[in-house]
Amino acid sequence: MEQHHTPERLVNVAAHLPKMAAQQPYTKAVSFPVGRDKQGRATYSHMTYQQLDQESDKIARGLEEIGIKRGTKTILMVKPSLEFFSLTFSLFKVGAVPVLIDPGMGLKRMLHCLQSTKAEAFIGIPLAHAMRVMFSGYFSTIKTHLTVGKRWFWSGPALSEITDKPYEPYEMAPTRGDEVAAILFTTGSTGPAKGVVYLHENFDMQVTHLQRHFGISPGEVDLATFPLFSLFAPALGMTSLVPDMDATRPADVDPVKIIEAIQNHGATTMFGSPALLNRVGRYGEAHGIKLPSLRRVLSAGAPVTHDNIKRFSKMLRPEAQIHTPYGATECLPVASIGSHELLTETQEQTARGEGICVGRPMEDLTVRIIKVNDGPIPEWSDEFVVPDGEIGEITVKGRNATREYYGLPEATAKAKIKEGDDVVHRMGDLGWFDENGRIWFCGRKAHRVQTAEGDLYTVRCEAIFSQHPRVYRSALVGLGDAPNQKPVILIELEADDNKRDLSKLKGELLAMAQKHEHTKSIKTLMFHPKFPVDIRHNAKIFREKLSVWAHERR
Repeated sequence: MEQHHTPERLVNVAAHLPKMAAQQPYTKAVSFPVGRDKQGRATYSHMTYQQLDQESDKIARGLEEIGIKRGTKTILMVKPSLEFFSLTFSLFKVGAVPVLIDPGMGLKRMLHCLQSTKAEAFIGIPLAHAMRVMFSGYFSTIKTHLTVGKRWFWSGPALSEITDKPYEPYEMAPTRGDEVAAILFTTGSTGPAKGVVYLHENFDMQVTHLQRHFGISPGEVDLATFPLFSLFAPALGMTSLVPDMDATRPADVDPVKIIEAIQNHGATTMFGSPALLNRVGRYGEAHGIKLPSLRRVLSAGAPVTHDNIKRFSKMLRPEAQIHTPYGATECLPVASIGSHELLTETQEQTARGEGICVGRPMEDLTVRIIKVNDGPIPEWSDEFVVPDGEIGEITVKGRNATREYYGLPEATAKAKIKEGDDVVHRMGDLGWFDENGRIWFCGRKAHRVQTAEGDLYTVRCEAIFSQHPRVYRSALVGLGDAPNQKPVILIELEADDNKRDLSKLKGELLAMAQKHEHTKSIKTLMFHPKFPVDIRHNAKIFREKLSVWAHERR
């Protein structure tokens, strides 16, 4: 009997680009700040959808000619720019595997991460190539390199040379959903940086969830303050507006430049870390700023405080919402909640130390909470699942959940559980389900403090202390070895605090702790000048460093 094989569906985030170019050829795909005019106004360079599609086609053809093709692992080190977009989309069109990394993680860590991928190609700005040449031992597997800009003291082609040809449409590689699309390095709040292996179906599902859940439509303008997230805008038909800022230091952003970009372009969507929202929100409140064009603000990377949300909301129209999608590089988004629900329905429970509500799971995702276990779990069993209302580890199964870390079988074994042909991702986060199907986040599993009386969870305990008007943020750490750790709460005061009457303040804070069952056992409190935070969002607290600091001062 004759068999008919249906060709497998093309799955590739770059496949959205030619569709959008046909639908809205003259709409701006990317706007990038290039300086100031004589009157001091910000000036921008841009590419339309047609230009971005054609430019990435030309680059894709050029990449293939120099040996970068389907499956070629390619380190991409280019600053946020128009080239960042055209190069990334061209790599996806070829079917190559871009390796993307946070440059702010420090040179030594970055070199080790890049070496671990055994990449065959390197595309970067001159400064990145200088690093490649100076530390050549880490790049011994590189066979092809391409310079974006001028070559200094190395050979090989430059981007301007491989694109110096008449335009011809490029036929995209017929990538499948289960094919590797990219390797993204996450710094993480616990442990060393790991390369997260993204499949094409992971990116595809992320785009679907963002479009469906947040109601994003073509023609909108997205101010993306995190470069990787900005790549989704063209796939969704939005203009990606790159702000004038150092993307590695969102907490130090100039709020005037962010507000200026939103107002100049009528941005409808904005993505920003809690640290960025805090800085821009405080400035906006002090100067009576209004941002009526914004329909939605997305903030992720760390929990966002209610005060931060309230402050930023003052600049928005009443119907606009701040959404706090929950997830991680390994699986994003998992769930989401809007500011209207957060501030009216869940705020009091958070203040009582019940956790932070992160909303209901996305469609097509299976989210289950399992008993806390620090070791690997090879095979799934429904016996692991805890009843609603009980705290455990959050797990996710679905098409946007990644399946492995690159070249790290031990880390993969600790974070993944086999369930038939599927893989369940362990978030490493603790939480519980309420009766409305919402997830409440209680902190990282690795950060729980294990005392003789039971476990204490960071987010639940810190909420009690952070309510004091003089407290900017607090952090729970444990001294000694589990399961007999001593809980210690560290306090960072508001930046404008006069630092007076600290013994009186200490008494007030410890008295607050006595009013709640889950903080009664906390009897030690220390003041810390400024908490160390992650480099990507400037918002996740490095409790490991604080634990060492507290141990030295006990």
